[in-house]
Amino acid sequence: MTTLLLVHGGLWEEGMGADRFWRQPGISAGLEEHDFEVLAPDRRHHAPDWTAEASHLASALPRSPVTVLAGSNGCSAGARLALDFPGAVAGLILAWPATANDPAVDAHERAHLAGLGASDEVIRALLEGQTLRGLTDKELAGLPMPVGVIPSALANAFHQRHVVDALLGLLPAAAELPACPESPRPEFPLYLESFVNAVAAFARP
Repeated sequence: MTTLLLVHGGLWEEGMGADRFWRQPGISAGLEEHDFEVLAPDRRHHAPDWTAEASHLASALPRSPVTVLAGSNGCSAGARLALDFPGAVAGLILAWPATANDPAVDAHERAHLAGLGASDEVIRALLEGQTLRGLTDKELAGLPMPVGVIPSALANAFHQRHVVDALLGLLPAAAELPACPESPRPEFPLYLESFVNAVAAFARP
């Protein structure tokens, strides 16, 4: 049985966890109906950087390689996991990758994190990066596994299309999967079946 590790989005938001991102929208159950083993841990609460996020996620890994499905800011955690634990990740799906290096978006996130008590050092560690936060483009280009990239179907500043295009250009084995809204959004239920089917088709060995 193929194992999927689901890495939820959010950046220190209260109440944003695996339940809200994967279970409540029906994604976990839908993938289990396709005969996947689904692991959906909560990310480390108030992690100081993406390396700490990856180490926390690694504690949930089984002995055999997994396919990682990561959403929004969870894409940074999932990609960091694939880089820091070679051989543990056989495939990677980056859904609605969060916009990085956008002055307006970064200013919003900086104020949000500061309001939650993050130090300047932690904020810098979480927001710095290139196409994805916490990673250089050179690191991303070194990912050897198949990568699926899912754009947001709804235009918004926090999930901009140019991030998807950059990932498709950087990653040597990348493919674009059908667009849909982010899973916590009220529009997502209309896309649930097509999202689950696309993920299952990509992850199936």
